[in-house]
Amino acid sequence: MQKRIIVTMSDNERLKQLLKSTSPRSDYVGLEALEQELDRAEIVAADKISKNIVTMNSRVRLHDLDRDTEFVCSIVFPAEANSDQKRISVLAPLGTAVLGYRSGRIVRFPAPGGLRRVKIKAIEYQPEAAARERVAA
Repeated sequence: MQKRIIVTMSDNERLKQLLKSTSPRSDYVGLEALEQELDRAEIVAADKISKNIVTMNSRVRLHDLDRDTEFVCSIVFPAEANSDQKRISVLAPLGTAVLGYRSGRIVRFPAPGGLRRVKIKAIEYQPEAAARERVAA
């Protein structure tokens, strides 16, 4: 059995809406993978989520274990995706794979050359943690 991911209530609502509103023909594999992830998710309030969990709009430092390289990207909704700005759609295999996992976790995702593995090195920015810091300041 796969480990449960952790998703905020607001991300879960927006992602479920995305699933309902997106044509299945547009990215069927991505939609199905995201739906499967959300079906096994633990849903928590935004103010209760750990700052070490990848949420929507998080900026994440990843180590590609197969290529031994590090890179930083943000996990975003499809309309905000931009490869030049390292903004990865949650419907892309990498985006779906890291959503809801904590730093230190190794995740696998399908890629054109076969399964790839990345380690979540750090969450450099998470909107929920940033909001808590603003309120505390």
